Amino acid sequence: MKLVTWLKNGDEAALGALTGDDDIVDLKAAATLFGVSDEPFESMLSLIRSGEGALDAARHVMVRVSEEGAAELCTPMASARLLAPLPVPESVRDAMAFEDHIINCIRVLGLKQLGLLDEKIERRWGRRFTLARLINRAWYDRPVYYKSNRFSVVGHGAEVPIPSYCRRFDYELELGIVIGKAGADIPAARAEEHIFGYTLFNDFSARDEQIREMKGRLGPAKGKDFNGGNAMGPVLVTRDEILDPRSITLTARVNGQEWSRGSTADMHWSFEEIIQAVSRDETLYPGEFIGSGTCSGKEGRGCGLEMGRFLSSGDTVELSADGIGTLRNRVI
Repeated sequence: MKLVTWLKNGDEAALGALTGDDDIVDLKAAATLFGVSDEPFESMLSLIRSGEGALDAARHVMVRVSEEGAAELCTPMASARLLAPLPVPESVRDAMAFEDHIINCIRVLGLKQLGLLDEKIERRWGRRFTLARLINRAWYDRPVYYKSNRFSVVGHGAEVPIPSYCRRFDYELELGIVIGKAGADIPAARAEEHIFGYTLFNDFSARDEQIREMKGRLGPAKGKDFNGGNAMGPVLVTRDEILDPRSITLTARVNGQEWSRGSTADMHWSFEEIIQAVSRDETLYPGEFIGSGTCSGKEGRGCGLEMGRFLSSGDTVELSADGIGTLRNRVI
C-alpha cells in the first residue's frame, strides 16, 4: 500500500491510502462506513503501532472502496495538501550507507587540492590505495549515524527556509525506512521483518555551519537542525510493495535539471545491517525513522557539496524513486 498523511478539510491531519488512480481514500471514514474498527486509522503512527492486523484491515477497506466505488471517500492526490507521511516520527536517525558519498566529501573538505590527485590514484591503482580511504578506515568497521530533530519534519510541497546563518545550503538524495516492529539486538537476517515501509528523505543541510561546528569533534547540530530541515514523502510505501530494495533508482532535480542519480545497489551498508547496528543493546520502536545517507555511487553524486553546487532561495528540489514517487520542496 501507498500511505499518506494529508490535511482533510484544510486543517485536520488524516490517514489515507492511494488508489491506482492516485486518489486518496480517507481510511478512518471508510472504516466507519464499512463497519470496520477505525481505531488503527487515527494516524499513521496508530496504524504502524497496530501491526499487521491493522494493515490487513486497511487492505480490506481498500478492496471495498474499489468494489463499491465510494467516490465520497476519495480526494485527488494532486489537489490535496500532504504532510510528511509520519509527521512526527518517534525518532530520526540518519546513517551514512554509501561509500562514494563519504569518499567524495573527504576529498572536497579534507584533501582539497589533493582531491583530484587522489581520484587519479584510485583510477590507476584502485580505491584501497587512496588517502580518502585511509582517512575513512573507521567507517568500514560499522554503520555510523547521527540523530536529528524529529520535530522539524515537513512533507511534499512544503517550503523550506534557508537558515539565517547559512550561505551554502544543500540537499541530500536519500531513501528512508520506518520501523514497524519493536526489537533489540536484531540480527541482520531478521531485520527486514522490522521495516514497516519506505519513503524519500531530503536531509537539507547548512553546509558552512556544519563544517564549522564539526571541527569541535561533535555534531552535526545546527548544520542539520533547523525548521523544515527533514523533508519526507510524498508517500510511505509498505514493505511488501518494494520487491527489491537493493535496486531502487533515485534521482534529484533542481529547477527541473537533473543534478543527481544513484541506486540503492551502491549501499555499502544495507538497511538490515544498519538496524542490526542501531539495535545493539538498544530497543527500536514502531514509528522510528532511519535514513540511508546520501545516495552516491557509480551513476552520480548525491548532494551539492560533492559537486560544489548549492541551492538558492527560489530553487525547487525534486527527489524521485521507483515505486515511491516524487518529493518536491521549494527553498525560500
